[in-house]
Amino acid sequence: MEKTKGINRAQFLAGAAALGVTAVTLPARPAEATGGGLRHHGVVYTVGAGETPGTAFSTARMRADVRVIRDDLHADTLDVTGDGVERLTATAAEAAERGLHVWLQPTLGDVPQRDILEHLAETGRFAERLRRQGASVDLSVGCEFWLFVPGIVPGETVLERVENLQKGTVDWKIVQRRLDHFTAKAAKVGRSVFRGRLSYAAAQDDEVDWSLFDVIGIDYYSYFREPGAYVRELRKYLRWGKPLAITEFGTCTYVGAPEAGGMGWGIVDHEKDPPEIKGEPVRSERVQAAYLTDLLDVFESMGLYAAMAFEFVTPDSPHRPDDPRHDLDLASYSITKTLKDRPDDPGSGWHWEPKEAFHALARRYAGACRSSGQSQ
Repeated sequence: MEKTKGINRAQFLAGAAALGVTAVTLPARPAEATGGGLRHHGVVYTVGAGETPGTAFSTARMRADVRVIRDDLHADTLDVTGDGVERLTATAAEAAERGLHVWLQPTLGDVPQRDILEHLAETGRFAERLRRQGASVDLSVGCEFWLFVPGIVPGETVLERVENLQKGTVDWKIVQRRLDHFTAKAAKVGRSVFRGRLSYAAAQDDEVDWSLFDVIGIDYYSYFREPGAYVRELRKYLRWGKPLAITEFGTCTYVGAPEAGGMGWGIVDHEKDPPEIKGEPVRSERVQAAYLTDLLDVFESMGLYAAMAFEFVTPDSPHRPDDPRHDLDLASYSITKTLKDRPDDPGSGWHWEPKEAFHALARRYAGACRSSGQSQ
């Protein structure tokens, strides 16, 4: 998962809803037929460089993780995201070789727009090569552009843009015009290099011209007590008559995290060195697992195109079982917990262990494979 000056992307998952973006008005078109189960069951796998030498990308580790995702988690789809063309393409190739459906989403940010588009083009060319070789591949042109792409919202970095949004001084008409312009450019680049299904991962309530894409992608972090409320909220995206993919869904690992939605990360005080957990949240892997499976029930009932749980591993948010004040895994959306060999050493080796959410998803994904006749 991308990191920006020590703050991981989970801190910005609230998206437009948390920052007051106007709700989207969609054209009235027939909804895609619902029911029949979820087509693709997946997990997000981030390939960023890592914050420290100890959490840097490792090809060997990635290959081992992809095997686990296929054989133990029983996912049929891998959402490969992050930045660095070599990391993205190596991971996508490994997933394709393992027979997984690949959702490839480059998310380079905080660099000039031309560099972001070139990064997209190079990644998209590789996706097209995979597709022509017979792999099942979708290409997403990026994620929440208003947040990660300079020149849309004022601010040189993600943190500066979020600060400006929170101040309420942003002219949303100008922002929307800039967002539309860049989204159209990204879609054009994607189309120029990739002939398969094209998508984009939007925050909830982002205003997007979905006519540019084949699949609607939404990073979804709502919380309702009744399943029907999720269905009612998600139906608005079906009015475009296109497949709907949930490009991220999940929650953190403490009581009350689902209610916090995309703001679950907010229990970390990043002004402290090292960062500390604020208050006294109660760790609960069961709460995380239950939220994920409840949402899967909704997605299955609606017959959505895909759903990718966020995320497989977050190495920069290690679990400290004997030190709750520094147990950053509490604020992690990961379905595994990172354990460092030497907790206070930034260069320490580490490994992950499955959380209850991992096992809950594995049972559901395995059942979906059996129902569809797939073998893994």
